[in-house]
Amino acid sequence: MPVVHRDAEDGHRGPPARGHPGSDGSGVRLRRNVKAPQVRKELLPDQSQALLRELHLLTREGHLNADALRKLKQVNHLVGLLRPAMDDVQARHPSPLVVDAGSGNAYLGFVVYELFLKDAQAGELLSIEGRPELTERAKGRAERLHFDRMRFQTAHIDAAQYPERIHVLMALHACDTATDDALVAAIKHGADHVAVVPCCQAEVAAQLKEKRAKPAGSMSLLFQHPMHRREFGSHLTNVIRALTLESFGYQVTVTELTGWEHSLKNELILGRRVHRDNRRAKLQLQALLAETGVQPRLTRLLGITPATTGAAPVELPDGPEVESALEPGPESDERQA
Repeated sequence: MPVVHRDAEDGHRGPPARGHPGSDGSGVRLRRNVKAPQVRKELLPDQSQALLRELHLLTREGHLNADALRKLKQVNHLVGLLRPAMDDVQARHPSPLVVDAGSGNAYLGFVVYELFLKDAQAGELLSIEGRPELTERAKGRAERLHFDRMRFQTAHIDAAQYPERIHVLMALHACDTATDDALVAAIKHGADHVAVVPCCQAEVAAQLKEKRAKPAGSMSLLFQHPMHRREFGSHLTNVIRALTLESFGYQVTVTELTGWEHSLKNELILGRRVHRDNRRAKLQLQALLAETGVQPRLTRLLGITPATTGAAPVELPDGPEVESALEPGPESDERQA
């Protein structure tokens, strides 16, 4: 799994087009190097330069080059958005478990561990990565840093051995359906909080191209051309992901991870579990699947089927009437414990 935009292992498709916000108008990316005396200003409180050196984000002279700075900006911004989730689980669970699914070089996992778990009395971070060379590299780093409660597993996200209970699951740029596998793991293992930044969604675009996807009316005009199909398929994929989380009782926020100058893979889906399920969201999801004619891996694995053709629409009221009808999730019980 890629760590950040333009990492050598992220399948980057090339530089932005001329005039892209991340360029100077000539097709050349704006670059900013940070000299060693100024590096401290770029770090989060309690973030060490020793970790950045171990992750090879700092040069031998202690400078941050432009690519490393982009990596750091992305990871640190996501960590800031994860802080409420980490504060929540550390307050409610004696030994919270954080999963970094498809961790790649595990930059995100190392930063999260240093800032939230290193000085805590308990808590573990499980890093899951399918490439053994990256797992071994990360293990060596953890040993040298004395990050004793970081654990590593070499496995693809869908085949990993997860603990019975997950408290926070994060997946940064898990490619295509690997994000779906991460969401399935989070839902099945009762994760309190989920944070995913998807990339390279191709499955739904392929389904839209196939004959089996036959949306009614003029909707097919939205993806008649290959470029539109790719973009519409990506958007539809993430809408389905957000609705799926909602249907399983998560309160969902979809936002921008960081500025487009740092990454084109920029959509962040945050989920916080507040109910056991949400019937209204599930009905909306089933209707959307029926109307668009797609069924991505996420819904297949979770057994969510399209609404029956010809079935009368089910009207549910908006607002607190729906929420009060939902069964409270385990979170409310744990807060009282």
